[in-house]
Amino acid sequence: MNPSGSFKDRGMTVGVSMALQLNKKSVACASTGNTSASLAVYAAKAGIPAVVLLPAGKVAVGKVAQALMHGAKVISIRGNFDRALEMVHELCLTHGLYLLNSINPYRLEGQKTIGFEAVDQLGGVPDRFVLPVGNAGNISAVYKGLLELRDLGLIDRLPMMTGIQAAGSMPIVRAIRENLPEVVPEDNPETVATAIRIGAPVNAEKALTAIRKTGGLAESVTDEEILAMQRDLARKEGIGVEPASAASVAGIRKLAESGRIDPSERIVCVVTGHLLKDPDTVIRQCEPPTEIDADLPSLLAALHL
Repeated sequence: MNPSGSFKDRGMTVGVSMALQLNKKSVACASTGNTSASLAVYAAKAGIPAVVLLPAGKVAVGKVAQALMHGAKVISIRGNFDRALEMVHELCLTHGLYLLNSINPYRLEGQKTIGFEAVDQLGGVPDRFVLPVGNAGNISAVYKGLLELRDLGLIDRLPMMTGIQAAGSMPIVRAIRENLPEVVPEDNPETVATAIRIGAPVNAEKALTAIRKTGGLAESVTDEEILAMQRDLARKEGIGVEPASAASVAGIRKLAESGRIDPSERIVCVVTGHLLKDPDTVIRQCEPPTEIDADLPSLLAALHL
């Protein structure tokens, strides 16, 4: 159901439930926005305090609003997400808060159900599974879930796991392209797709395994390509997503145009967050409403009728 408007809810409902089972008194995370919103929602339901660290000025307003409205203690740091994660990790280790970033294994247990649901709805395994990649928890979780289905004999093969990153924040893409044994962090990631503006993904090793073990791909897309796909999804399909979500479909468009994927493939593209998560980016792309006098001739003139 994703009540907060992003896929993070699948993992967060499990993570907060485990926090209660483990008798934790408060929970915390660093976030580019969606994790903080989801944590605030489920912590409110659980009746426990939530602390979230955000990179100042780098989080979409819709996500900050959610965290504030649901009662989380929101702290903006003058640094990027990767520094926020380092700080909240240290806070949890030294002061007993329960860390609920995707480094937490229970988060991935919830998120792997995306793979279960896709196979169930399709009635089989797609040829390719495509996801936007920031901290790389989602692609790692889906791969884990599909691997479990195969090991149980419920599916007979794995899809090609494909990760899409923004061109200004692409450490995993670079590791795949250059055949590096591990991901080299980026110090200053930058992209309009704030949800995937992460230079040091905590699940990088798992993501590389998922892509390499399945013969998958990693591709980057520019901000312009992301925003063009965001508009196309909205105007041609009626699917309103935030920029990071459009990255997965933009990546497939780019791979198809370059001939790197077979046109006959059956592909699942995961879009991860709702359009209203980042209303400012939407408004900047669109023409403002036309204002007219309150009479029929003015209306007809505005409609060119």
